[in-house]
Amino acid sequence: MNHLDLKNVLLAKHAQHVVLIHFPIALFITSFIFDLLARWRRDRILATAAYYNLLAAAIATFPAVTTGLIAWRWLLEGEKLKGDLRLHLLFGCLSTGMIWLLCWWRTRLGRSPERRLTPAYLAAALTAVLVVALTGHLGGILSGVETAPG
Repeated sequence: MNHLDLKNVLLAKHAQHVVLIHFPIALFITSFIFDLLARWRRDRILATAAYYNLLAAAIATFPAVTTGLIAWRWLLEGEKLKGDLRLHLLFGCLSTGMIWLLCWWRTRLGRSPERRLTPAYLAAALTAVLVVALTGHLGGILSGVETAPG
């Protein structure tokens, strides 16, 4: 496949997932960075930006997960999950669940303006960032962008 040919890129069986997955990843990590900056600088505007980035990341997980499942069914014809593909699916579901959990948690914390994010929330968010990064790394290996170590 020629990676510079627009027709091949847009019509590849897994291209939509590869493109769409960047949105929840970027929005979620940006949300985490904004949360840290808002806490450090005590800035409500950054905290608000962090909240809306997190909400957008949660919403963006729907098309990302959907296209990932479609790619598995279409590209791999629904073959049995094993190895990196199974790990990628497991961590993808875990990532999605953690993003939605943090979105719910953040909404509950955000109802009273005088409350700040707790260290427990920030620890959970950092853990989610690491899980999202691992999921993306496995996806990169599966798509051929990265090579497996060893």
